Amino acid sequence: MSHRYTARVSWSRDDAVFTDNRYSRAHLWEFDGGITVPASSSPNSVRLPFSRADAVDPEEALVAAASSCHMLSFLFVAAKRGVRVDRYEDDAVGVMTPDERGKLWVSRITLRPRIDFGDTPPSAELLAELHHEAHEECYIARSLKTEIVVEG
Repeated sequence: MSHRYTARVSWSRDDAVFTDNRYSRAHLWEFDGGITVPASSSPNSVRLPFSRADAVDPEEALVAAASSCHMLSFLFVAAKRGVRVDRYEDDAVGVMTPDERGKLWVSRITLRPRIDFGDTPPSAELLAELHHEAHEECYIARSLKTEIVVEG
């Protein structure tokens, strides 16, 4: 069984010269469910006003995808094990570093989930097992060469 996922990414030069490298990197991501997300290169990569600070950049999206996938996998394995989760929040952070050729890549994503289990929190050992199982189940984590670490 295979699954197929699509996204339409669209950009337009508008009235920019383009060949002078002074064009907007703002663009749109459109998904099959009907949502459109403003996107841009990161202002860390391309200075304002040629990037858009209020849009999602690919690096942020990668961090969010890894965090979201881990959370959804964690909720799945917790429910399967009979561990009730009331709330889950994560302040995930991705770090870019140069590789052996000096090219930047997202080398590490740190997940910092805060999970409310209500009146019956799991033991530290069970919590570690749940995170390990979630990591093993997460499609995104299994698709990346980036190190993904769970703190807390």
